[in-house]
Amino acid sequence: MKLAVWIVSALLALAFIFIGGSKLVVSAADLESMAEGVPVVLLRIAGTAEVLGALGLVLPAASRILPILTPVAATGLVLTMIGASITNVIIDEYALVAQTVILGALAGFVAWARFGRYAIQPRGTAEPAVT
Repeated sequence: MKLAVWIVSALLALAFIFIGGSKLVVSAADLESMAEGVPVVLLRIAGTAEVLGALGLVLPAASRILPILTPVAATGLVLTMIGASITNVIIDEYALVAQTVILGALAGFVAWARFGRYAIQPRGTAEPAVT
């Protein structure tokens, strides 16, 4: 199960870096043409949250420096995907709702695992035995 959490975390991080990064590097004019009426500033904020969340999914756990930030980042991504799902329903982009729900569910899985039994211990502390 530990390996599954790491794999899901890494794949989610890659997905959110791609999705969020594309919202940050595309010009405002191009983003506005694809935005379906959603304000560009909101998409930029969402892109920033997605990229920071992606980094938070992996870096704190991998470095074991403040690893509590990993489930916090995953929870933040769940909230971001809830907002994205609502926005997609409002703008009639139903095909994207499935994507945001799946990403949110996977982020929820990481949050559940990292807050619970598969939490990463900070550097310098002994890991409890997992049975």
